[in-house]
Amino acid sequence: MHVISRGFNRLVGVLPLPSLRVQVIIAWLVLISQAGICVTGSIVRVTSSGLGCPTWPQCFPGSFTPTPHEAVPGIHQAVEFGNRMLSLLVVVTAILIVLAVTRAGRRTEVKVYAWLMPASTVVQAVVGGITVKTGLVWWTVSIHMLLSLAMVWLSVMLLEKVREPDDGTYVALVPAPLRWLTALSALAMAGTAIAGTMVTGAGPHAGDQNVDKPVPRLRVEIVTLVHLHADLLIAYLSLLVALGFALWAVHASARIRTRLYVVIVIVIAQAAVGIAQYALHVPSQLVVLHVLGATACVAATAALWVSLRPRLESPHVQGTPSAEQTLREQTLA
Repeated sequence: MHVISRGFNRLVGVLPLPSLRVQVIIAWLVLISQAGICVTGSIVRVTSSGLGCPTWPQCFPGSFTPTPHEAVPGIHQAVEFGNRMLSLLVVVTAILIVLAVTRAGRRTEVKVYAWLMPASTVVQAVVGGITVKTGLVWWTVSIHMLLSLAMVWLSVMLLEKVREPDDGTYVALVPAPLRWLTALSALAMAGTAIAGTMVTGAGPHAGDQNVDKPVPRLRVEIVTLVHLHADLLIAYLSLLVALGFALWAVHASARIRTRLYVVIVIVIAQAAVGIAQYALHVPSQLVVLHVLGATACVAATAALWVSLRPRLESPHVQGTPSAEQTLREQTLA
């Protein structure tokens, strides 16, 4: 471990010093790649390409790339292999953000969030391998998806932490009960996502169409699961509406309220897509759009959460209003 640490420090030492703008751009790339892998994963599932590469980490025994095979159509190989290639982008951006914040000498908190990217990517890769080797058992697919959404949340937190000044102080811009209400809405969102993966586990898109060895499915009446998913979504939206009235009552800043409005609009659009899915018998195109909406919900809710207690720059000149004072005045205006 000492040798690895020394080698890493030498590598960081020879890199150019990244500006804050460069760090923010890399953090954006981390977020985009993490969100993108959620969407491409849904494309893999709805096109029944989950076993387009039937082995892991290789695509086929003895080959890391697709090879002609009579039992696996070429289109399924291409879709699954493309998803694996996007995973490489996830790895690259995760490594770049670690190198960037380490070289820039950012505070420990930023480095922790940066290191969570490659660490969680390794965990996700292991879960992905288990998913393939178990033949796409529904609960492994669910865990795989939920981990991806968790990584989107962490990516938003990373982006916000990179933007914040290292020499600063955390300031609560709303009362503590409203932060707890926001956290409760996030828990409702998580429950909605879990129920959504269960609906998928019992639904028609198993990820593979091998009739000789069908994918194990969740044997629960899908209508029951749909109602559970919808009820949790209603609870999630209700908490957001309540939060909106509460933020209005305490004169929260326009920035915070705007972020809340974005979340509410996304959730309403997501509900509309879900209703259309059910009415149209789950067409594959709407499944992909629904996953994109779920990813957007997670990202927007994370952005709202972190905006309630940002890290603000400390004043360096006596008598000069601090960023904290200025923002508080804007909040109460």
